[in-house]
Amino acid sequence: MSGGGAEMFARYAYAPNRLGYCGPPDAAALRDGSDEQVRAVARRFTGAWPYLQVMARMTGIADPLDRRLVESYWLGGGVGAALEPAEFTAELLALLGPVAGGYWTHLNPQLSEEAAANHCFHVFGVYPWSRLLGHGSEHPLHVLDSCRITWGTVLDRTDTEIALRCRRLHWDGQRLGLSPETVRHMPIRVDGYAAVPDVSGGERVAVHWGRLCGRLDEAQVPALEAGTVRQLEATNRRLARAAARPVSR
Repeated sequence: MSGGGAEMFARYAYAPNRLGYCGPPDAAALRDGSDEQVRAVARRFTGAWPYLQVMARMTGIADPLDRRLVESYWLGGGVGAALEPAEFTAELLALLGPVAGGYWTHLNPQLSEEAAANHCFHVFGVYPWSRLLGHGSEHPLHVLDSCRITWGTVLDRTDTEIALRCRRLHWDGQRLGLSPETVRHMPIRVDGYAAVPDVSGGERVAVHWGRLCGRLDEAQVPALEAGTVRQLEATNRRLARAAARPVSR
């Protein structure tokens, strides 16, 4: 069952790594490397790799890049969905804490209230960006929307780009939510690389940082949507509590 996990990891990790946002400066290995080379690069991701390590230990799956773990991490659902949040959070923070240092004081056991063994939790719960919403800049919302895995339906394609029907992240000043469906245009290839070169109209696909990273099947779409909605609800509860706290003077 471990076959394909490294390849899937590479497809989903390539876009942010190529942009310099996470992982070591080895985007070429993710794009063109062998399974062994991808595995070497994956172990140097200070975000995704600790999740996969903890998920592997808690599920009893020996290989952190087993396809079941990789899919559950990027798309939600699957083998990671039933992991106990408090235990998962404690083990995850034991790995993330030394890397984050004293800068991210929000990395504490209270995160278990919103924790999930997937990338969406990392985006909204572990990264600081949701805590920067409403501070006069659109940048936090842009990062959150780009970094989460987006699902959509391909309406059409040309030789170079697709038209994708999908939902964007919305912030009304108090709560995060998903917008009505809209159409985005995005390239099929970037720097000569295409994760889904033969993508066609009607297919459901995943997008990470504005790049296609894979097809989605009938089980993956609802898992990704449900995990995203759940995480937004958890984040909104935290933001509401923070807004209700009196301002110290």
